[in-house]
Amino acid sequence: MARFYYVARDIQGEKNSGVEEGQNQDEIISRLQLRNLLVVSVIPESEGPEMQDQIISPPSAGKMKFKHRKITSEDLVTLCRQLSTLLGAGVNILRSLHILSMQVASAKLYDVLMKLQQDMEAGLSLHEALAKHPAVFSDLWVNLVESGEASGNLAMVLSRLAGYLEKNAAFKSKIISALIYPFILMTAGFGALLFLTIKIIPTFAELFKGFNMKMPFLTQVLIDGSQFLRASLIWIVFALIGAYFLIKNYLKTKAGKRSFEKLLFKLPLFGDFFRGIVIERFSSEMSTLVESGVPILYSLEITERSVDNLVMAEIIHNIKEEVRQGKNLSQPLEKSGFFEPMVVQMISIGEEVGELSQMFKRINTFYQEYVEVFLGRFTSMFEPLILLFMGGVIGIMVVGMFLPIFQISQISG
Repeated sequence: MARFYYVARDIQGEKNSGVEEGQNQDEIISRLQLRNLLVVSVIPESEGPEMQDQIISPPSAGKMKFKHRKITSEDLVTLCRQLSTLLGAGVNILRSLHILSMQVASAKLYDVLMKLQQDMEAGLSLHEALAKHPAVFSDLWVNLVESGEASGNLAMVLSRLAGYLEKNAAFKSKIISALIYPFILMTAGFGALLFLTIKIIPTFAELFKGFNMKMPFLTQVLIDGSQFLRASLIWIVFALIGAYFLIKNYLKTKAGKRSFEKLLFKLPLFGDFFRGIVIERFSSEMSTLVESGVPILYSLEITERSVDNLVMAEIIHNIKEEVRQGKNLSQPLEKSGFFEPMVVQMISIGEEVGELSQMFKRINTFYQEYVEVFLGRFTSMFEPLILLFMGGVIGIMVVGMFLPIFQISQISG
């Protein structure tokens, strides 16, 4: 028989600790639970009460060294992966949270982990404690953890969640990286045009005034445009800032966001691209949920809340209601008109052979590759197009400024 040191809480939340003899930790935990005690941790007596006191009383935030204040997606991916590893190694949940809080990089996440430990010591389950922090842990987090707790496979479910978060973060990073270069190119190009219009053209205009001659049409248009821009620049800037905030506030409303999303889906060429991004997110979440054992109706409900697209959320809601009535998932998918026939057929086959999660994975892979290929082609086409456009505009400006010089040289000759 081995001796184990335990820490538990009674119904009133009072700390209860001591030493028990048993075959293993599971036996001690079962015995304590029969006494209506909430087990905080059980360790071999050789590790001593001092270790337990460290677990129950972690160092204050003032003694910790953090890299940043806010919680990033990388912080959450790391937390999920490390928590899955610790639980898989047999470390209990409270001790796992303590270990992670000792090495977390975010000051805010440290505070959240401390609150999670306090809530669990008070009797809450992990998913109930996570649900108290909706700004940090999404519905996907909460519901997957609840599924893992109910099935006794929390470590495996967290591993799948970590895989989803890692895959999602990598996908977003690829999209951002692909769009950075076109953004820099456009900014530099329009900056050059603005400099020519505000600084160079007025210099030439002052030079031509001394010749008392009629300006060519193109030159006069450029000079008039430059004078208007210089006189009205401050008002144009204010108008753009005002329009930005008006549009931003409008898009925060449900009606505004819905209208904007519908507009994106109807755009020529880019409509299918935005549709692909939304379906990629939908299929990714559904594959993770279904693979983790979450029922299909519950999976649709979670995805509806976390998809972050009103148009798609409404479509998922309608699909969920029809599935609730007894229809196969593929039928309302086809009825929505949002999904391509390929997606509908793959889901239909997945339902028939009992491989729905695998089909969602394949759909997700297809749309990830589609989005990446589209972005690659877009950036490769955008560079020469923007260079041609900027070169043409700058060429017209240069010609417009040199036309009077040609006239002067002809008169002098």
